[in-house]
Amino acid sequence: MAQLAQILEIMMLVCFGFSWPISVVKSLKTRSTKNKSPIFLCLIIFGYICGMASKFVSGHIVWYVLFFYVLNSCMVTVDLVLYFINKKREKSADGENNN
Repeated sequence: MAQLAQILEIMMLVCFGFSWPISVVKSLKTRSTKNKSPIFLCLIIFGYICGMASKFVSGHIVWYVLFFYVLNSCMVTVDLVLYFINKKREKSADGENNN
C-alpha cells in the first residue's frame, strides 16, 4: 500500500508539474502580470515546502518523490520571480506613458 501511495503522490506532482512550465512560458511571452497572483504562487510554494517537510518529519524520505517536490517548487519560484520582473516592467511602462 505504501508503494501505491508513493505512486499516486508522484502522479499528482507530475500532473501539477506539467502546468508550471506552461505558466512560466506564458509569463515570459506575455511579459504581463495579468491573471497572476503572487499570493497564490507563494501559497503553492509553501504547500510544496510542507510536503517536503512531511517527508523528513515522517522519516519516509523517498528521493525520487522529493525530486518532484523540489522541481515543482523551483518552477513556481521562477514564475514568482517573473511576476515581479513583469510587474516592475509594467510600472515602468505606465510611468513612461504618463509623461
